[in-house]
Amino acid sequence: MRSVIVLAMLICSAVGALAADATPEETVKIYLTAMKANDFKVAYPLVTHDMAQNKSQDDWVKEQQWVMQMAEVKIFDFQVYPGKIEGDTAYVPNVLNSQDKFLNQLGVVEHELYTLVKEDGRWKINQQQIVENTDVAKWFPKDAGAQTK
Repeated sequence: MRSVIVLAMLICSAVGALAADATPEETVKIYLTAMKANDFKVAYPLVTHDMAQNKSQDDWVKEQQWVMQMAEVKIFDFQVYPGKIEGDTAYVPNVLNSQDKFLNQLGVVEHELYTLVKEDGRWKINQQQIVENTDVAKWFPKDAGAQTK
């Protein structure tokens, strides 16, 4: 049992170290991978205090667990595209293939845009929004290769 706890601590430490030096695109990929796996403790340090609504990790994790379970959210796949950095702000587009029982019952592919800012010396997600059809070409150019997970 003790070896399992030590292994879990090492994994969390490695993810934390990776996130500390992560690019905006890597940050979004780590975040979405954690959300897909319902590993909200890994996702929490990747969002800003504002995005977490100043909640403690325990409170935020419980809230995310409840929302994902209640809405029956399933993340099937995602593709992170190259972002744009403007000073201490980065914009990272993503194509999300997911489904839930309220907003996306049919599992329609969604174009998302993540806004990241520097907080505590690392890139953190500050906002997530759906890209309107009129802006899809701006953020998802046909010649830009996606970074699949």
